[in-house]
Amino acid sequence: MHGAAFSPLYRQIKALLVQSLDRGDWKPGEAIPSEMELATRFQVSQGTVRKAIDELAAEHLLLRRQGKGTFVATHHEARVRYRFLRLAPDQGVPQPAQSQVLSCGRIRSSAEIARALEIRTGEQVVAIRRVLSFAGKATVVDDIWLPGDVFRGLTAELLGSYRGPLYGLFETEFGVSMVRADEKLRAVTAGEEYATLLQVEPGTPLLQVERVSHTYGDRPMEVRRGHYLTEGYHYRNSLN
Repeated sequence: MHGAAFSPLYRQIKALLVQSLDRGDWKPGEAIPSEMELATRFQVSQGTVRKAIDELAAEHLLLRRQGKGTFVATHHEARVRYRFLRLAPDQGVPQPAQSQVLSCGRIRSSAEIARALEIRTGEQVVAIRRVLSFAGKATVVDDIWLPGDVFRGLTAELLGSYRGPLYGLFETEFGVSMVRADEKLRAVTAGEEYATLLQVEPGTPLLQVERVSHTYGDRPMEVRRGHYLTEGYHYRNSLN
């Protein structure tokens, strides 16, 4: 026999906690029950619960607050938000981006997008294009694809009226928490379309970032292709 029977006890508790997060038993930003309560609920030692919570905190699914308890991570909190925003200025501290939504509509998914989202080719997806500007300078063009059945009711109006991080909107309006992302980076040159949107000459070097973001249970929920102008900015990463 393989599998769950042989996974350490704390890992089994961790999996049960992730299931609770996935079901929405505790909402983003809310406190989870104390280690003592969870130990009683799962009939294990407090140390076992602590180890499970340690791993979830290391993975940024939970946030420990000194003297206050443990909370479900939320994209409305700067610490979580900046974990997913990798573009940083060469000088000074990161500034909030201004987002301009150019288009938002429902289309049939291509084979490539369907594969990444683990849906069938031709199924409906919400396609968004937006430009992010920092201090009034267009810096990023994002093309975003989301599964249509999950993001019913997502419109350009809703996106346009929302003030805050996009993943915060997904969390609040659609109950989707993005907890992990895989990215591929490559150097490209700006074609006519991106050059116009970023107000640069065609052929200008850009950083292309392809991201697939996942919710709990490793379910892919977003494909994003960003084209970044890195004049005065860099892509930061910490490897640990």
